[in-house]
Amino acid sequence: MPCGGGDVGMNVWVEDGDVLFYLSRSGCFDENNTLLKLGRFRIHLSKPLNMASFRQQLVLSDGYCQVTDGRQWIQLWADVDKPVVHVEVSAEKEKTDVEVTYESWRTRDLVLTQRERFQTSYKFAAPKGLATRHDSIVPHDDGVTFFHRNSDTTIFDATVTQQHMDAVKERLYNPLKNLIFGGQLHGDQLVFKGKTQGRYASSDYEGWTYRSRRASQHHAFHITMATTQGSLVAWSAALRQTEQQIALKRDRKAARDWWHQFWQRSYVQATGDGNAHHPLVRNYTLFRYMLGCNSRGQWPTKFNGGLFTFDPEYVTKGEEYRLSPDYRNWGGGVHTAQNQRLVYWPMLKNGDFDLLLPQLDFYLNIYQNAEERSRLYWGHEGACLTEQIENYGLPCYPEYGTKRPEGFDPGMERNAWLEYEWDTCLEFCMMALEAHRYCGMDISRYVPMINSCLRFFDEHYQYLANLRGAKKLDGNGKLVLYPGSGGETYKGAYNATSTIAALRTVTQSLMDYEKENNNYQLSIINYQFLNRLPDITIRDGMIAPALHYERVQNTETMQLYPVFPWRMYGVGRPGLDIARNTYQNDSLAVKFRSHVGWKQDAIWAACLGLTDEAARLIQLKLKDGPHRFPAFWGPGFDWAPDHNWGGSGMIAMQEMLLQEVGDTLYLFPAWPRQWDVRFKLHASGNTTVEAELRDGKVVGVKVTPERKVVY
Repeated sequence: MPCGGGDVGMNVWVEDGDVLFYLSRSGCFDENNTLLKLGRFRIHLSKPLNMASFRQQLVLSDGYCQVTDGRQWIQLWADVDKPVVHVEVSAEKEKTDVEVTYESWRTRDLVLTQRERFQTSYKFAAPKGLATRHDSIVPHDDGVTFFHRNSDTTIFDATVTQQHMDAVKERLYNPLKNLIFGGQLHGDQLVFKGKTQGRYASSDYEGWTYRSRRASQHHAFHITMATTQGSLVAWSAALRQTEQQIALKRDRKAARDWWHQFWQRSYVQATGDGNAHHPLVRNYTLFRYMLGCNSRGQWPTKFNGGLFTFDPEYVTKGEEYRLSPDYRNWGGGVHTAQNQRLVYWPMLKNGDFDLLLPQLDFYLNIYQNAEERSRLYWGHEGACLTEQIENYGLPCYPEYGTKRPEGFDPGMERNAWLEYEWDTCLEFCMMALEAHRYCGMDISRYVPMINSCLRFFDEHYQYLANLRGAKKLDGNGKLVLYPGSGGETYKGAYNATSTIAALRTVTQSLMDYEKENNNYQLSIINYQFLNRLPDITIRDGMIAPALHYERVQNTETMQLYPVFPWRMYGVGRPGLDIARNTYQNDSLAVKFRSHVGWKQDAIWAACLGLTDEAARLIQLKLKDGPHRFPAFWGPGFDWAPDHNWGGSGMIAMQEMLLQEVGDTLYLFPAWPRQWDVRFKLHASGNTTVEAELRDGKVVGVKVTPERKVVY
């Protein structure tokens, strides 16, 4: 069961009468860019829980997890304003003693297996003997301090050298050097009992056990965390400062209040009896809670498990997955943009604009490193942000390629899936522009990044054309987007549809923003760029993935990206018949159709008003996952809990309920009339939309401020 808040996540479960939880925090990247857990905690009561009356409950309205047998209660919750986890124990009548054990499997260096290397950014190209370095663990009389400290040299240095960027290394943003992260278990009434050791799942561990000084009806202890770059002295000071700010009653109330307002921002609620969509709406809500646990993070929620990964042998079968709890497939610090975007798009309609900031800031922090790539390799401006990009803005080490032919372009990845895939950053640029359109967010700090991402395409494709011949544009004065890529699927693409749709939509939105802010000079520059962009190819009454392409490498239906995320086609928009024809009759669109993982078919069906198809797919997409907690989907193509699975399902449900075209709002455009439901979602212009569908009729419509509504 997930539990968390701020930027902290716990996996909570009960075993043999003890309560256990893993503790995670965003941004805990080690030397190899693994996103490490902070440890495991075990709570033991002297009067064991009565499992016959046992109940474990996630109290969504207040954001805490509770375990009880009706006479004893254990509550776990996270502070939303500072990195602190609280554990409170209470007994109804009899006093009880409490023991809490901090358990660590990183008390020594751990050499990684071939499979285990996929938790790092080295993945399949890891050097021989690659290991996760041990933590430092310091017991005290009333608690224990634990931390991981990165050295001066990390995978960042290996990547810079591999990619021939040592000449500009000192100018590059490096979030890994001397990074220290960890925390401290503390309780005024705790005393050290002794050390223990054992094996949980497939990992040996050592434990430090603390017990209560005396039996009582009430016990409380907490775990304070800190993450800094620099000296251990500075990290310790940050830890102390947070510790000094703790006030249990005040902080508990602040956390409850935050979750209360979170659930008032938006909601989807199933009504009526016996409807098939009830579990789907519940799982939508459970997944939103998991996203809400990283509202204050400096780093985005990872698509491949977020803060809630667990022992890999319980995710998938096989001897190779008997690994430590730190494992997740596809790395911890590497950012797979095609997957990440699905986690963050639904935050707009949910009104969770604060949750969007860690993702936008991720690109803000790294785009200047990507500009350095463009200058060094090609001598032009613009941020070259690749699909699988590290948290320091350079391509992922193995996907850059360790076996590269002599003379191969040093700015290119040597990877069949990722070559020439540079346009996924534009979805995050669009999220920033949409956040401004939705709530008036001040995005001035993101605008240089957005301009830089667009400038790369303008300058780089003129640069490539100039290498091929005397002209930088085609005979119609348009850019030639070749070689390009339609996602990881349509490779060697000439004028990829997904790229054109992205460039056109972001450029137009940026121009609208610049005109609003009276920046006509930049608007004119972008207008000229917009006019240089080629048109999307329509062939046989369908949207083509590109004018031409060389091969199909993956299973992404990029020809439908003009529907979502770029919203050029859809309900209330011109060309709806063309987009529907593409969805229903394009042979590869049909072949690739699925509800698994990051697949977007449910979203496209909803955006195109295909109600029966959207209902069919959303029932597959948001049904209970295979694990005990129903919103833990996956592993799918990635890992469990699969957050891009949940995100794509959330987007689809939102589109079934509400769509927006210009000044017009479309209510229930793809929602089955027999599914009773009520919702509150957000639209542009600080608009909130509340409506209910009951017995096939739309009732209780409230739009603030008033807008044109169609249903």
